[in-house]
Amino acid sequence: MDIHPIRTEVDYKTALMTVSALVDVDPAPGTPDGDQLEILSILIERYEAEHFPLKAPNPIEAIKFRMEQAGLSIPDMQPYIGNSNRVYEVLNGRRALSLAMIRRLHEGLHIPADVLIGSA
Repeated sequence: MDIHPIRTEVDYKTALMTVSALVDVDPAPGTPDGDQLEILSILIERYEAEHFPLKAPNPIEAIKFRMEQAGLSIPDMQPYIGNSNRVYEVLNGRRALSLAMIRRLHEGLHIPADVLIGSA
């Protein structure tokens, strides 16, 4: 097992190919191949976090995404945001989310509060 830090794109692509082959084999944990898969996965995750960071989603886009996922309509959002005019205002970015709205959206629709608190 020749494992080293992933420092370059070539290292990254090589590690991805090795992990892909190991996943196909599906080694048992604690075996040499299983250990190699686990270690390479950690190294790949670290490289990706450093080189391909994900931006936090926009609060409004997160709400729209959850609505789409759950098949929710404007009337369905009224318990979380308020009357339909207010729902439209929030979804169109003309009204900011209040703390009460954030709490209801987080508790009722399980949208992470830190996403909802982000700048709209």
